[in-house]
Amino acid sequence: MRLSRLIFVVCLFAITACGSFRSFAQTDPLPSWNESRAKTSIIDFVQRITARDSSDFVAPEQRIAVFDNDGTLWTEQPYYSQIAFVFDQIKVMARQHPEWKRRQPFKGIIEGDIKSALATGQRGLEEILAATHAGMTTEEFAKSVLAWNQTAKHPRFHRPYTELVYQPMLEMLTYLRSNGFKTFIVSGGGVEFMRPWTEKVYGIPPEQVVGSSGVVKLVSGKDGQPRLLKTAKVEFVDDGSGKPVGINRFIGRRPIFAFGNSDGDLQMLEWIMAGNGLRFAGLVHHTDAQREYAYDRNSKFGKLDKALDGAVVRDWTVVDMKKNWKTIFPPDH
Repeated sequence: MRLSRLIFVVCLFAITACGSFRSFAQTDPLPSWNESRAKTSIIDFVQRITARDSSDFVAPEQRIAVFDNDGTLWTEQPYYSQIAFVFDQIKVMARQHPEWKRRQPFKGIIEGDIKSALATGQRGLEEILAATHAGMTTEEFAKSVLAWNQTAKHPRFHRPYTELVYQPMLEMLTYLRSNGFKTFIVSGGGVEFMRPWTEKVYGIPPEQVVGSSGVVKLVSGKDGQPRLLKTAKVEFVDDGSGKPVGINRFIGRRPIFAFGNSDGDLQMLEWIMAGNGLRFAGLVHHTDAQREYAYDRNSKFGKLDKALDGAVVRDWTVVDMKKNWKTIFPPDH
């Protein structure tokens, strides 16, 4: 073989090999995950239930995956993002309510004393939600949420809240959907707070979002057109034991895959794992104080105590954020 021919063959082989290597490298469905038992367990589960010759095969219509939102798909510290939203709304509305300057929890919010506002507990939170959520149409509320998302910044990371989603979880959602899964959010957060933006951020459409809700009633507007008006009355709390109830009511199938991060997700995970066939339960454990936050058993938000113990006993997958994730958030553009 002449030298020029030999050089051509060698170069062609090198190009082909490099191309094959790049192709192989790009096959990793979870590139932001470090190689670990957690990553392996997810991929192994998906491969087993999608292989037609496997005894664990699950038909596509049964491939339902559910995810908690706060602390599972996006950050929930120093307090839930919806609380940040209502705090900002209170500050704007305070101009029309001078009496709030003398009354908790409004006084604390206006003065920036969040600790005092939160000290009012469930009663105070219900008052805040009633003041900021009731008396407007569902369309008006959705617009206020989207407007807030465009301007509000997280106090520590100084980025919009919708950019503080977990890149590894975004990859998981994409991976599951590429394997025939239908992905749902099942969250204790307000359903109408989440639905305006989940499709753009997570690829999860509003009809696949299950959350806590207030009573909505049909009214006639000034133009005579029907409107849905939000009221101050709580209709459904999608947390704890409410999560399996919400899944049954709004999804209608018992999922085979679920991820949470707190004790509020425990009963959902237990109920899902009690079904027949191969199933998956996962927990995000916040262990990275440098890149995000480190908290579990004593946290006021996203407390992870009984669920963590239960995961160890039942051999559920626990994702150690510090060890298992190469990156936390998407790149800051």
